[in-house]
Amino acid sequence: MDIFFAIFYQPLYNLLVWFYDAWPGAGIGLAIVAVTVVIKGLLFPLTFKTLKSQKDMQEIQPIIKEIREKYKDDKETMSKELMAVYKENNVNPFASCLPLLVQLPIFIALFQVLQKGLGEVDPTILYGFVHNPGVIESVSFGIDLAVVSIPLAVAAAIAQYYQVKYTVQTRPAPDVRKQSGAMDEDMAASMNKMMIYMMPAMTLLFGSTSLPGGIMLYWLVTTFLTIILYKIFLSDKKTVKVGNVVEVEAKK
Repeated sequence: MDIFFAIFYQPLYNLLVWFYDAWPGAGIGLAIVAVTVVIKGLLFPLTFKTLKSQKDMQEIQPIIKEIREKYKDDKETMSKELMAVYKENNVNPFASCLPLLVQLPIFIALFQVLQKGLGEVDPTILYGFVHNPGVIESVSFGIDLAVVSIPLAVAAAIAQYYQVKYTVQTRPAPDVRKQSGAMDEDMAASMNKMMIYMMPAMTLLFGSTSLPGGIMLYWLVTTFLTIILYKIFLSDKKTVKVGNVVEVEAKK
């Protein structure tokens, strides 16, 4: 049996069928929402750690600016000091890419499930405890979730824009970025800033041309849940360590 099929496709297919069958009349849309919540719950530790790291990166930007100004003529020392600050504050400049990488196989599996799994249920891949409802109707909330849905693509793109804008790292002031050696340390922040527009644009492009509405519903819900988790679980204050000095900064 194919590993991807056994680890991702079959479990997602069974989970979707189970929710669809458990709530008669609710439709596949509600089943997709429920599956999304389950996936988000399983990925919660990683999501929280990543969002925390992103916010921590924003909080230590004043310290980063001071280090760059102080060691602008000594790249080696600047690099060591920056790495020390990252390490002492448990910050990973590239952490924002991790959730996307982890979600990719899930995204692909769900795409395949919605593309091939709607309609008549395949009993050969159902687990023994999952009841076969016979047929899965693809229309839910008045939208056929098995085909492209422009409204859901637009909604998902808007949600993506606000999520990325809300979590993107804050870059240093322009004069600091122009200093020698600043480009390497700013690479992650620069990439995140580009993602503010790139991610929503890609969501809208693929969601309005090739991806089924069910995928856009999944992406809309998971993005919305990410924003909620970000607002709920991040503390109001951040303790920033610089060597033996500890500074506490309140969120603005």
